[in-house]
Amino acid sequence: MGTISVIGGAGFIGTRLCAGLAAAGARFEIIDLKASRSFPEASKIADIRDADALRAAMTGEVIVHLAAVHRDDVRDKALYSSTNVEGTRNVCKVADEIGARKLIFTSSVAVYGFAPQGTDETGAINPFHDYGRTKFEAEEVLRAWRDRRTEAELIIVRPTVVFGAGNRGNVYNLLRQIASGRFVMIGHGNNRKSMAYVGNVAAFLQHAIESKCHYGVFNYVDAPDFSMKTLVREVKQTLSGSAGSRFYIPFPLGLAIGHAADAVAKLSGRSLPISAIRVRKFCATTSFGSSKAALNGFEAPFTLKEGLRRTLDAEFVNPDPNRDVFYTE
Repeated sequence: MGTISVIGGAGFIGTRLCAGLAAAGARFEIIDLKASRSFPEASKIADIRDADALRAAMTGEVIVHLAAVHRDDVRDKALYSSTNVEGTRNVCKVADEIGARKLIFTSSVAVYGFAPQGTDETGAINPFHDYGRTKFEAEEVLRAWRDRRTEAELIIVRPTVVFGAGNRGNVYNLLRQIASGRFVMIGHGNNRKSMAYVGNVAAFLQHAIESKCHYGVFNYVDAPDFSMKTLVREVKQTLSGSAGSRFYIPFPLGLAIGHAADAVAKLSGRSLPISAIRVRKFCATTSFGSSKAALNGFEAPFTLKEGLRRTLDAEFVNPDPNRDVFYTE
């Protein structure tokens, strides 16, 4: 296999993927806005919104496209389209020029919006925010690319929320609140949450690189799902041996607090850790089906409980102050 271009490879999932590629002896280059701390020698600086910069950096026979604007609190909404859609268009343009034969793209289950429980890859596309909308638009750009390049391979991966050591996103914020003893449940906690451990997502992407699949769309979920009550109980039992309190704030009150926080954030110009959309996401059931095993019989190397315990150990039991951290949501 030739060189693998990992676009966004200095990020959370990309760093874990590149560690797996390095262990396998694969040749790879990292194309990102900043150099990778883990693999500086493989790093090339380029912005996918700049076709000329991308053209000067990208040489891969296989492209793994991880780059995206994805945070909830992006104020300039145009960045979603310019990066996620037009940036992907640039990736396809340069892929044509260099004759890349395979492209693997990380989309998101956000393309389904607030989807019915068990939604699989055939589910209706109904995003409720700019991130999900532009991720699906990027998928359409890639499918049009594949239609032009019938000999090329395209695999689209739609992960659910991804967690693991070093990720400073919503899951980490939740785990930190539980670990601190300050966590209060919003809603009854029976809503189920599909999650994905970063070690498994990276393994799936590496499996996709090596697969012979010509075209496929795969949700990535580590089943079985936790309910929010189960997740909180697992965290408390792992860290303290106690299941903790059953007190909770009713959802309408939590949502009102979120709207109040939005108003304060708008007036002050500061981002706050709570918002109405985050309350809605926390209390929603986001449970997805996945056909990932259909990709040449993929088996995740870790169970969801193992991934959670590994994350808790790395972050709260035996923390490493020098660990790379990634701000993702």
